[in-house]
Order: sequence, then C-alpha cells, then structure tokens
Amino acid sequence: MNPSFIQVAATVIFAIAIIHTFLVSKFAHIAHQYPEGSMGENFWHFMAEVEAVFGMWAAVFMGIIFAVEGYEAPIKYLESLNFTEPGFVFVIMAIAGTRPVIKLAEKIIVAISKLIPLPRKMAFYVTALIVGPLLGSFITEPAAMTVTAIILLKNFYTREMSTKFKYATIGLLFVNISIGGTLTHFAAPPVLMVAGKWGWGIGHMFLTFGYKAAIACIINAVAISFIFKKELTGDFSLRPDNTDKMLPPAWITLVHVIFLALVVLTAHHMVVFLGLFLFFLGFTIVTKEFQDEVQIKSSLMVGFFLGGLIVLGNEQRWWLQPLISGLSDQILFFGTTALTGITDNAALTYLGSLVELTDSAKYYLVAGAVTGGGLTVIANAPNPAGYGILKDSFGEDGISPLGLLKGALFPTAIAILCFEILPSFG
Repeated sequence: MNPSFIQVAATVIFAIAIIHTFLVSKFAHIAHQYPEGSMGENFWHFMAEVEAVFGMWAAVFMGIIFAVEGYEAPIKYLESLNFTEPGFVFVIMAIAGTRPVIKLAEKIIVAISKLIPLPRKMAFYVTALIVGPLLGSFITEPAAMTVTAIILLKNFYTREMSTKFKYATIGLLFVNISIGGTLTHFAAPPVLMVAGKWGWGIGHMFLTFGYKAAIACIINAVAISFIFKKELTGDFSLRPDNTDKMLPPAWITLVHVIFLALVVLTAHHMVVFLGLFLFFLGFTIVTKEFQDEVQIKSSLMVGFFLGGLIVLGNEQRWWLQPLISGLSDQILFFGTTALTGITDNAALTYLGSLVELTDSAKYYLVAGAVTGGGLTVIANAPNPAGYGILKDSFGEDGISPLGLLKGALFPTAIAILCFEILPSFG
C-alpha cells in the first residue's frame, strides 16, 4: 500500500468523523449550558446533529483537496462520484413518511397482528418489527425504516417506555431492517452494489439469504418482546394522530403507492426519480387536506449524511480492499460484521466487488455486511432515517452510540447464527 497524501488525509478525517458521531450526546449537553437561542447553543446543537457529521467533515476534506491541488480539483472529485443513492434515500424517505403510506402500513401490521396468538400490544410490537423490516425487501430499506420507525414512535416511544427498552427496540429495528432487505436483489444497498456484477437474482437472494434473514427477524422480535413482556402488557389501541387531517381515501393511498413503485423501479436513474418527486410534491399540495407536511428537512439531512459518507468513504479503498481480499471466509464474515460498524456496509460490498472472490467469500462478505448493519448509525444507509425519527424520544442528550451498540448485540448474534448455520439452496 502506497497511499497518497489525499488518501491518508481522507482516512484521518474519516476517523475523526466516526469519533464525532460518538460525541454527539456530549455536544448536545454542552449546548444546554448556553442561553437559549444564542450562537453558542446553535453551534453546539449543530455539532450534535449526527446527520450533519459526515457532510461537515467532507467539506473539510474538500478544503484540503483545494489547498493541495487547486480550485478545480474538488469539482472534478465530486463529479467523479455517484450520489444516486443519497438522492434515492432522500426521495423514498420523503414519500414513505407521508400520511397515506403510514396508514396503509399500519393497516397491514394490524391485520397480521390479529392473527398472532399473543396479547394485542405484544402482537402489534412483534408484527411491526417483523413485517416492517421484511417489507424493506419490496419497498426498499429506507422506506421500511421510515414507516416502521414512525409507527414505533407513535405507539411505543412514550414516557412510560423504559430507556433500556427503547435501546433494545432501536437496536432490534436497525438489525432487522439491515437483514430484512435481503429477500430480493434490489432493496438493500449492500446487495445492490454487487447483485448485477455477480448475477444474483431474486431466487438466489431468497434461497441464500432471504429465508435466513426472515427467521432471524422472527426470533429477534419474539425474543425481545418476551424479555420486555412487562412493558408490552395491558390495553392497547393505536394512538390517534395529533392532526385535524382527514383519513386519506383509497385512491390517494393508491397514488402514493404508485409513486413509491415508480421511484423504486427508477432507483438507478436520479434524473427520473427526482422528476417523479416533483410531480409527487404537486400531488400532495392538491390533496393537502389528507396530507401531513412532507418531511423534506429530515429526509434531506439523511441524504446529506450519506453524501458526506460517499465523499469520504470513496478514499478508504486503499486500506479496505487489500484487507478484505486477504481474509479467509470465516474471518471475512466476522471481520466484515465488525468493520460495518465503522463504515457503511454498501461501501464494504462495493470494495469487495472490485476483488476476485470465491462464491463462498462473496456470501460471507454480504452476510457480514448486512449482519453488522445495526451496530452503529453509520453502518447501514437507512439507519440515519430511523435515528432522525426516534432521537427526540431519548431525551436532551439524544441516542447514545454505546446504548445503540448494546441494544443491537443480541439481534446481531442471532443473525450471525442464522447466516452461519442455516443451509443455502441458491
């Protein structure tokens, strides 16, 4: 390895950005020591926004490129990157977070939960954390994360919910979303990065990864629900919306689903799905009596997060690529699971696709990437969406990275066992 100065600088800044994500709760605490509305409070609140971290440090990296190579170099570098995934996540999160889509998902989960022989509150919780993530294989993981997180926020993330249960639930959510998108070849970012090159279709994905992921999702959700069964007992009914908006009729919901489907089908063509999104915004204005405000800001922040991750992550291949190519299958599996916690899992599989790998190595690379996708907020592309939706429920200091890691350890272990022990048929 003979990295250039720019590559080393990118790695150093990348490490600083990762450390920054672990300090956001500290920065939030500092912000509260300043007068409300002051410049100091606003600055430290901005430093505590995890969605802004990688974009912020990516800007620093662009400054270094400018200083070293001149004013044209940052422009050429940015134009060499592909920002389709951040754009897609922005659009799909904004559409999936709308009132008609949330209501449809709730109806599906309620209908299935009634078939489960458990107390109603527990049945709804289990169903939301199984069906929601598995829907990610069809409506994409960012959409599934958005829908499931909003349902959990509205119905479970209340003051009565203990902090321990909150972390166990968000850890479960992140892990199940990460593995739940593997029933198909077009929904999970780490799978999207390699499926075309390696010739993996929906049949291969379901028989090699998908059914194992579904079993792991079921075990995880049922186990966590029984561990915290005291918090899932008692009467339960869907919490009413704090809005005077009318329930959307079926035809409006159908139009939203059609827009979702069209965006998914054009996921690799940013010009097309951004155009569709503009038409969608026009539709929400016409039907605003049935709509909540479209979550542009939160969706855009998640896209900004991913964009910064791409800017910095692209320059990490100098050390990641030789590291991946030199590992045995088992070490590759556990090593990728661990590495995913400190870098985006799609970046890992992309780098792996640049190396000649055996079929078993390909399996363990992807299995490790999706298994470790719930360990940190940066491990999987949809995680910042769930983080942004649920973070205010954890108090002034927000979500602790260590608390999230602890909450994700058990479901991650179950996923490891399922991908390791269960046979592949593809």
